[in-house]
Amino acid sequence: MLPLSNNIRTIMSSVPDTNAVIAYLRQLHDRITDGIERIDGGTKFRCDAWTRPEGGGGESRVLSQGNLFEQAGINFSHVVGTTLPPSATASRPELVGAKWTAAGISLVIHPRNPYVPTTHANVRFFIAEKPGVRTTWWFGGGFDLTPYYAFDEDVLHWHRVAQQACEPFGADVYEKYKDECDKYFFLKHRNETRGVGGLFFDDLNKLGFERSFEFQRSVGDHFLDAYLPIVERRKNTPFGERERQFQLYRRGRYVEFNLVYDRGTLFGLQSNGRTESILMSMPPLVRWEYDYKPEAGSAEAKLYDYLKPRNWLKELG
Repeated sequence: MLPLSNNIRTIMSSVPDTNAVIAYLRQLHDRITDGIERIDGGTKFRCDAWTRPEGGGGESRVLSQGNLFEQAGINFSHVVGTTLPPSATASRPELVGAKWTAAGISLVIHPRNPYVPTTHANVRFFIAEKPGVRTTWWFGGGFDLTPYYAFDEDVLHWHRVAQQACEPFGADVYEKYKDECDKYFFLKHRNETRGVGGLFFDDLNKLGFERSFEFQRSVGDHFLDAYLPIVERRKNTPFGERERQFQLYRRGRYVEFNLVYDRGTLFGLQSNGRTESILMSMPPLVRWEYDYKPEAGSAEAKLYDYLKPRNWLKELG
């Protein structure tokens, strides 16, 4: 779950229905699990139900050493607390001591074949309540793609589906949340994006509960449509040790982002979340290499042309 940030709006045009959100998240958890198992071709997720001493719990599902996926993790959580952690109140001191509820789905998929991209997605809901302070709630989430060998048709498909998820909510919504994704998943110390982006939205409540919830569902419902066709297209591409070593090297960027920048990781650890579930996003194998530079003109060097904010639909469409 992500903490509160500076620009949370508290316009309450309708009453949040937390039960409806949780019911949707559980259904989405099952649907994505089924979709990943089907395309993997036989490997099943290990399912671990867990409880949090401070309140609430969830279920972590992890697929390890599958036919296609070296590791895939899909978490559902519904947790409550009586005091927000420091990462959530640093910019909102009026919420110190507020009780809170957070619910969400978070997933990261690490394929074995370097030609199949890694992906991440999450959808979440947060509500904080404190006597004398107006109740604050918001939705957040998105999905992003991290290829090791980038193909224009894959990137174009990914962003077309992202645009389709946003279309019913306004002509400028895709561009807004595409830009937010580029900004959030940016490794400043590397001066590169983590991948080719997608969507990232946060603090969403100004549309009112019903419309904001509709948008969250649209993003969640479009994830498999965005990802599975790319997996089908690339899953049988032959690869060798060179490609595998490059994949492991680039996975290091995933670790760097999660441990240095990711607000969800920080919030989860500060709120005494389940460590195994928080860190399930880490790749199972990874390597670092001092001052690595890909060979000029190589397929590996081509990837770096994709690791910057670009108008994919205009350039590739």
